Amino acid sequence: MNESTFLQTLYHRNKKCYQVFPDKHATESFIDDLFHLCFVPKNNGLGGLMAIQRDYADLKVRFQSIVSGFLPDTKAIDDITNQFFEKIPEVYEVLLADAQAILSSDPAAQSLEEVLVAYPGFFATAVYRFSNVLWHLNLRLLARLLTEIAHSKTGIDIHPGATIGHSFSIDHGTSVVIGETCILGNNVKLYQSVTLGALSVDKKDATTKRHPTIEDNVVIYSGATILGGDTIIGHDSIIGGNVWLTYSVEPFSVVYHKSEVKVRDNNPFPEPLNYVI
Repeated sequence: MNESTFLQTLYHRNKKCYQVFPDKHATESFIDDLFHLCFVPKNNGLGGLMAIQRDYADLKVRFQSIVSGFLPDTKAIDDITNQFFEKIPEVYEVLLADAQAILSSDPAAQSLEEVLVAYPGFFATAVYRFSNVLWHLNLRLLARLLTEIAHSKTGIDIHPGATIGHSFSIDHGTSVVIGETCILGNNVKLYQSVTLGALSVDKKDATTKRHPTIEDNVVIYSGATILGGDTIIGHDSIIGGNVWLTYSVEPFSVVYHKSEVKVRDNNPFPEPLNYVI
């Protein structure tokens, strides 16, 4: 195709995308400001109740603008906006329990405020919980965009369709992956590089439960990979680091990976250190 045809193709494609895609920059700004309003007040919280009321009303207007491309008319936009914002107080309470769970289980955490402002796991969880509301309101593309914004900021990838109970905590968090059909109970704790994924990536399985179920009070240490929709980790279990699981385990189990580590003097060292892959 020549340049003129290419540019016309771009125009028609971009016009279609504009009508379907949410404004990415506006969406990122919205979720950041919603998070800050709830947990990390700007200007040290100066301005009092009136400032909070003003900022909350502004967020509603911005949300209406973001969702306007998805919905047929003003009434539908108002209805979705009301449904989303009616859920925010409930989500807020659940997130405070998540933050408290992090504070209670992490010796490095000195205060709840530190968790709210400095823990990427809490930010990713907050965005997930807001996105999960949108997922159930069938604003699924917007929900996915929000969790991908959190993914890009934290390295934590939580699908908005996952089901996660209260008092959830992620320690460190980098490279954590939680798939769409995962079900996590209450008081679950994950460390960095945990993958809760699918055994199969076949498109025909898109409507089936592909990801594991993690029951209450389970701790999963760094590098563990748990796969499969039929895999159930029984309550009060501990999954050790680097474990690879594709089958269920009973409640109160301890699952660990045993590896061999050798220590020796480095001089002389007969094995080659210089090699090329």
